[in-house]
Amino acid sequence: MSPSSHTPRWSLSDLPAQTGRTVLITGAGGGIGLETARAFASAGARVTLAVRSLDAARAAASDLPGDPEVLPLDLADLSSVRRFAAAWDRPLDVLVNNAGVANVPLRRTADGFETHLGTNHLGHFALTNLLLPRITDRVVTVASNAHKGATLDLTDLNWRRRPYRAPAAYGQSKLANLLFTLELQRRLTEAGSPVLAVAAHPGAATTGLNRHLGPAMAFVAATVGRIIQQSGAAGALPTLFAATAPLAGASYAGPDGRGEQRGRPTLVGRSAAAQDPVLARELWDASERLTSTAFPLLVP
Repeated sequence: MSPSSHTPRWSLSDLPAQTGRTVLITGAGGGIGLETARAFASAGARVTLAVRSLDAARAAASDLPGDPEVLPLDLADLSSVRRFAAAWDRPLDVLVNNAGVANVPLRRTADGFETHLGTNHLGHFALTNLLLPRITDRVVTVASNAHKGATLDLTDLNWRRRPYRAPAAYGQSKLANLLFTLELQRRLTEAGSPVLAVAAHPGAATTGLNRHLGPAMAFVAATVGRIIQQSGAAGALPTLFAATAPLAGASYAGPDGRGEQRGRPTLVGRSAAAQDPVLARELWDASERLTSTAFPLLVP
């Protein structure tokens, strides 16, 4: 019997008490983000939901324990990101970069970025750098196994030259999430900071992320989903594990079941591209130029 078979599988009951801790979750008005907020609030954390749709998020948060805060944040608009970060005036234990879009038609953010890249990566890149002096424990970025088939074209990150394909654009943004985590951890370590950068993916969970698929693909996704998908609460477990378990920097968590589609959270692998330190640094440099934000000077 392998040593791992003696190790209890992580579950929600393993979430440590979060009393006195502050957690900020982007895109927490529904789906996995809301379930992550629910778990943290139930464990005693002070939870802030950073969302685009305030009314919907307030309604969704009305049954969460404690007194969750709902604040406006549009990751597809860097001016909104800057306003949010400038107004944040207190220590932050955990930042969960959860918000995301998937399989949307070719569109541009307020700053002219392709929507997947702008929302899933660049918005979170800017938010993290701007909030980093306030963060005390860790940054958790929600990625996806869609990164495994993805490539990153540093010469055309915003799809101005290449023929646009939504799944490819989504995959590129998720690869960017993992490269961001890798390079952020390198910089934190170099700066002597105790803050950790980690990532997680939910597997196949029932959320509204694929609502932009066409009718035929939506039918296929729904049919397959009934077989392999797990609940939003189960999909939130890898994020909660990444946010609270004693992990090494740049760790990547996901479900332990077949194909990482469902199951209990564990450490999982990633593509060779997602582990490329040179590519991670090049993406970081490009992201700094695009967002006009940079890794802050940290004093451990």
